[in-house]
Amino acid sequence: MEVFFHNSLALMFTLLTLPCYSMYDSDLSRKPHAWTKLILTHHWPVTVCEMDGIKCDNPPNYWTLHGVWPDKSQMCNNSWPFDYSEIQDIAVEMNKLWPDVIHPNRTQLWKHEWQKHGTCAATLESLNSQHKYFSKGLELYKQVDLNSALQKSGIVPSTKYYQMKDITCAIRNIYGVVPKIQCLPPQQVEDAQTLGQIEFCFDKAFQRTDCTHEFPSSFEELQSRNGLTVCDQNLNTRYPPLETL
Repeated sequence: MEVFFHNSLALMFTLLTLPCYSMYDSDLSRKPHAWTKLILTHHWPVTVCEMDGIKCDNPPNYWTLHGVWPDKSQMCNNSWPFDYSEIQDIAVEMNKLWPDVIHPNRTQLWKHEWQKHGTCAATLESLNSQHKYFSKGLELYKQVDLNSALQKSGIVPSTKYYQMKDITCAIRNIYGVVPKIQCLPPQQVEDAQTLGQIEFCFDKAFQRTDCTHEFPSSFEELQSRNGLTVCDQNLNTRYPPLETL
């Protein structure tokens, strides 16, 4: 009995000191990814160009698609590389609606979005291929039609300032949900923030739902590093026209 007791303690100690592995650790390039929302992210090309401090070559004069992000996971399967041939049939539409504003007609943005976000979204059967993932992004982008929504509410690119409550209410009144809006904070002597990115949230059935500010800190940190933060409701807001570049 004593030998059995000591052997049991030894086994328990061994189990407790073993490293913890998840179901994905048989392939170390995979990570757990339990997400609940998709974040459809638009960005305003003029602001993107201002942030990068470069002269963009004929950026679009409309909101473009930045990405489709699961809310609680990133880089879920590094062994699943981006393959342009899988989306070649929608490449023309991708270049128009989901372009790399800084590097036109290149695929780096799509590669990044697939590896960082698409491989996580792929846990949903309707998004479990590159073609499904990017096609669904285009579908949701056209469903929202942010460009028309803002224009209908009289919010258009201009040198005048807007109030954040008016932008938020315009979107909420049309779509019935609360978006998440990021701005470039005032630069140097400026007294206004600059509208840069607008997010819509969808559940796994692709129904619109309110966006909250409770996304993982990694998303907030990424946006902060890129210069974007959640817009200050009390600051004047620029929605710069293409002519300001």
